[in-house]
Amino acid sequence: MTREGGRAGGPAPRSVDVARLAGVSQKTVSRVLNGERYVSDEVRRRVLEAAGELGYRLNSAARALASGRTRSIGVVTLGTALYGPASLLIGVERAARDAGYALRVVNTLEGDPGGVVGAVESLLEQGVDGIVVSEPIDEGAVSLSVDVPVLVLGAPAAFGGTRTVATGVGAEPLARTATEHLLDLGHRTVHHVAGPERWFAARDRLEGWRSALTARGAEQPAVLVGDWSAASGHEAGRALAADGDVTAVFAANDDMAIGVIRALTEAGRRVPDDVSVVGFDDIPVAAYVTPPLTTVRQPFDAVAREGLRLLVRAIERPDADLPPVNDPPVELVVRASTAPPRLRAPSRLRAPSRG
Repeated sequence: MTREGGRAGGPAPRSVDVARLAGVSQKTVSRVLNGERYVSDEVRRRVLEAAGELGYRLNSAARALASGRTRSIGVVTLGTALYGPASLLIGVERAARDAGYALRVVNTLEGDPGGVVGAVESLLEQGVDGIVVSEPIDEGAVSLSVDVPVLVLGAPAAFGGTRTVATGVGAEPLARTATEHLLDLGHRTVHHVAGPERWFAARDRLEGWRSALTARGAEQPAVLVGDWSAASGHEAGRALAADGDVTAVFAANDDMAIGVIRALTEAGRRVPDDVSVVGFDDIPVAAYVTPPLTTVRQPFDAVAREGLRLLVRAIERPDADLPPVNDPPVELVVRASTAPPRLRAPSRLRAPSRG
């Protein structure tokens, strides 16, 4: 059986294969095969010869380019149900729909650096006008350059496009605000339950916590590391509960903060009377746990909308200067899990009797 555009017994060639053989970019391949102008005769000849040699035929998505743009935007995102990445994806979908663009989403897997390259190539095959990259994990450098505009959300750019814009990069100011809130209440220092080290967000929140303590001359306690889950927060909370000097905790997300509170409560440490706890994200359940959780609200919709505004501007006005990024304000949501520290002796915690 022969696949469309391929040869019997083998995979169908892609535009990236034609581009490599011809020594040009994928966008140039699309321009040639769609009969667009502004392509030299020599380049056109090389592309057509490469396409003929490989048996490549333009797919239906690419044919749409003949009449202009596809009005579609590709998204490369980590396949996860975690609140932050999932909320960003929802925000991107809403903003793209409002702007009149369809989304084509390709999920990647943690620990697969080549997955980003494969995802981008797949989207370029579909003729997208721009690409959104929402990859929250550091998978190392990616050897890739694309010739459509690229929007990077919440992380350093792993590769570049004809124009690269970034929004939502850096949770450091938000983490600093959370830590400063606890210091302003009178706590001498703040303990931190961090996220996984390979996550950019975890690094930013750790740095924000450190910078706030450094600015106030406060001691920096040892960092406990979780995996974003309430279970990992509970484990960290058990260790914190055993230390009678702990009066304030900043957890890198709300799920871990909820786990910390559960462990403290089980150990007889009252929140916020004995220990204040701040989370990060403001997940929907944060207002309904006991006590309601003080947290930093992530403006996912605002970040996505601002990013899409810039990306669409880069797509539709490729020669115009991009406007400055409008960073959303930091929003600390103060609830009942934080309070000034109470004077007490560290010895109030007693070891359990041995019978």
